[in-house]
Amino acid sequence: MVVRVAVNGFGTIGKRVADAVAKQPDMKLVGVAKTRPSFEARAAVERGYPLFVAGDGKLGDFGAASLPVAGTLAEMLEITDVVVDASPEKIGRENAKLYEAAKVRAVFQGGEKPDVAEVSFSALANYGAAKGRHRVRVVSCNTTGLARAAAVLLPHFGIAAWEATLIRRAADPDDPKRGPLNGILPTFKLPSHHGPDLRTIFPDLTIATTAVVVPTTLMHVHVNHVRFQRPPKDTNTLLEAFRASPRFRIFEEWEHVDGTPQVMEFARDRGHGRPDMMENVLWTNGVRVDGAEAYFFQAIHQESIVVPENIDAIRAMFELAPDGPSSIAITDKTLGIGTR
Repeated sequence: MVVRVAVNGFGTIGKRVADAVAKQPDMKLVGVAKTRPSFEARAAVERGYPLFVAGDGKLGDFGAASLPVAGTLAEMLEITDVVVDASPEKIGRENAKLYEAAKVRAVFQGGEKPDVAEVSFSALANYGAAKGRHRVRVVSCNTTGLARAAAVLLPHFGIAAWEATLIRRAADPDDPKRGPLNGILPTFKLPSHHGPDLRTIFPDLTIATTAVVVPTTLMHVHVNHVRFQRPPKDTNTLLEAFRASPRFRIFEEWEHVDGTPQVMEFARDRGHGRPDMMENVLWTNGVRVDGAEAYFFQAIHQESIVVPENIDAIRAMFELAPDGPSSIAITDKTLGIGTR
């Protein structure tokens, strides 16, 4: 079975998801939708992706920009089995009405409230929960990073309590509206929304999160303090648990990856077309076990970490793979995740 996939929104996440869909052996990209002409719309055409006009966009505007269009969003939905909604935050909820009327399944992003979908999703954590579903929400970049870590820690060691401080980037690299910013901004909602969002996947998890925004565009960094129910013997035992899981990149101390600048340089050197880091990033010298407690840093690339989760969500919805590990293996191989 080959699933026909449409992507509504061709920005930071949408363009990456579209490229990822095009690489899957069991999926076909039928088109992408934009509301107005842009360099990204031109890139879609240059990639050979059928371009459709969404929202209040006007066909004439695309014609004036010499961008050929294949039709409207409604026409794109007529030839698709599932749409990945990568539109701006809160727009997905409005689009959900269109998808329901067109009788197509939909994958939403973490900017939407959980009740937009039947289930919140992270491939390592709850792949089976999305099987056969019609509405799935891939949780946000930060929640995806936390969910992956929880999917490793819970079965190995159990979690009695978890505190995480999220040091968040101020804006994506292509967003000049939020910067330059010379300051550190506390998020005064205490605790932050990330813990409750993670509990949409792990309902019984005891976690409290806080967040601050700092003047960088590269990545987020999580500072984690966990108390275990069944503590690992030592730091290396904890590291081995992370190493045994897909979608984690652990840098050795001798590699001299001192922070997010070197992580992104590593991503550039991999030569995947974009300097993307779809794995959770850990450092051997940034993990420590102290009795029943552990401390670890992890870095999260906000532009790309949810891309493989979108692919796995589609595969789960249509039951294209027997289980999560099988789907993850296909996705990771096609996207080059885990390679040097």
